[in-house]
Amino acid sequence: MVDGKNPFIILARVTVKEGMVNDYLAIAAEADRAVKETEEGMLFHNFDVDPDDPNKFVWTEIYRKSEDFLFHADNPPVQEYVQKHSELATHFSIEIYGNVSQAVIEKINFLEIPLKYFATTAVGFVRSERFS
Repeated sequence: MVDGKNPFIILARVTVKEGMVNDYLAIAAEADRAVKETEEGMLFHNFDVDPDDPNKFVWTEIYRKSEDFLFHADNPPVQEYVQKHSELATHFSIEIYGNVSQAVIEKINFLEIPLKYFATTAVGFVRSERFS
């Protein structure tokens, strides 16, 4: 049973509509500032452009624990970003790397976001003492 108290990574893949990249970058920057100010459990938050397609982006997010993602999903500035996203983009999907609580999976499924969950094998480690 996964308790959700470990760090994990989310990659959120975005495809922006033609001609909307600058508008999308504006809402992404707004969301990023708000996340930085309000989410202590977000350890890393980056928005990167695909080198082969200027309309494709990836949010890379490292969370301290599952509870921090649940806070993120319900954070009003993030919800505003998601609402604006639907006007400017054609695709949004999530990949999870590392073990998360069942509540994280249920939250993403409830939001009806396409999800690919890469559960951790017995190989690997987390320096948890650095995240407490």
